[in-house]
Amino acid sequence: MPTKGLLRGAIALLAVTLQQASMATEFTANGILDLRASQVNSTDSYLKGGFGKFAYSNGSHLSIAQAGLDIGAHWDNGFAAKLVLNGWLDNEDSALGFSEAFASYKGLPSENGLRWSSRLGIMYPSISLENTATAWATPYTLNASSLNTWLGEEIRTTGIEAKLERIGKFSGSSHNLSLSAMLFVNNDPAGALLAWHGWTSSSRQTLYGETRSFPELKQPALSDQSQRSNPFKEIDYRPGYHTNLDWSIHRTALFRLGYYDNMAKPYLIDDGDYAWRTQFAHLGGKWRFAKQWQLVWQYMNGSTLMQSPDRVDAVNMDFANGFVLLSRSFNKKHRVSVRAEAFRNTDLDNTPLDNNNERGKGFTCAYQYRVNKNWFLAGEYQWLSSQRPQRVLHGLDENSNEQLFQLAARYFFSAL
Repeated sequence: MPTKGLLRGAIALLAVTLQQASMATEFTANGILDLRASQVNSTDSYLKGGFGKFAYSNGSHLSIAQAGLDIGAHWDNGFAAKLVLNGWLDNEDSALGFSEAFASYKGLPSENGLRWSSRLGIMYPSISLENTATAWATPYTLNASSLNTWLGEEIRTTGIEAKLERIGKFSGSSHNLSLSAMLFVNNDPAGALLAWHGWTSSSRQTLYGETRSFPELKQPALSDQSQRSNPFKEIDYRPGYHTNLDWSIHRTALFRLGYYDNMAKPYLIDDGDYAWRTQFAHLGGKWRFAKQWQLVWQYMNGSTLMQSPDRVDAVNMDFANGFVLLSRSFNKKHRVSVRAEAFRNTDLDNTPLDNNNERGKGFTCAYQYRVNKNWFLAGEYQWLSSQRPQRVLHGLDENSNEQLFQLAARYFFSAL
């Protein structure tokens, strides 16, 4: 399905939702304001084209780490529309725009508990089990894991998704199953940033239409590549796909298995942006094994390929990432979360001066205090250790141990 076809479909579905305005309509507007003081022991941030793993460069910082607004409209017939605005204000790369915009439909369940639903527009594929709060923030820590930070940076789809659910309560069961399939466009360059600056960790998401910088490329053969990557671009006019299988147990657990493939032709280039054939399998789970304890884990394994116009491998890389997060709440006021993670990139090509190998691990410890219904105070310590040979060509040590201390005041609100 070409880009224009998807856009026409999106406009049509949005027109249907707008036609429901004469019916009973419920509007919602939920937001987050995240104010932070940070102390970083690192190098130049990846947001500035450096190799630093955090959103802030070495030193002390005051910032608006996120200002997000999730606007929704819901009609009685199952149609809905959603727009997510996000903004960041700091010394690295401030921005304001939107991150998601889509229309959706959820039908009524049949007598045997089957229900169809769909989404159409610009959206995250259903992968993250960590970023579940307003405007794709995480409720557990201040910075997301490196796995979900990459999703927020390079994985966004313009497409159509259909989902079939089997709701267990209609047969007296607490188990629910759902299977979804998505066709999408506008994600062909995804993989470039993962290869060239590696895994990172922050609360930053790439806004739709925003470009991102990466470290200077030393290989002359890559001189046609723009110095800023546009992850949400269509180059080959061939749709990719994402499939997802969810199994949930009422109020207890959720298990997810999925596969993403952007189906890009990796030898094409458009105005300095190459198409990257990026594909990965992902699985994860969320388990509330006691009233106040929660375990969240995710794992991803995949590859990305970019070639010259004559189809010679320029970047051929396998990657893997996984984390485990344990969270404990106390008296509805306090929450402590710890996360351990590990990641790797394996460079499989022979391109000189472009070694994209990387191995790393990290640990995060976060504390959150709920002042009242809206305000939360939080503190977080994060450590990331990595080995990346490409740093040597930029005058840096191959090995790095980066640390981040953060204090935050987070305000979650409802405007309607």
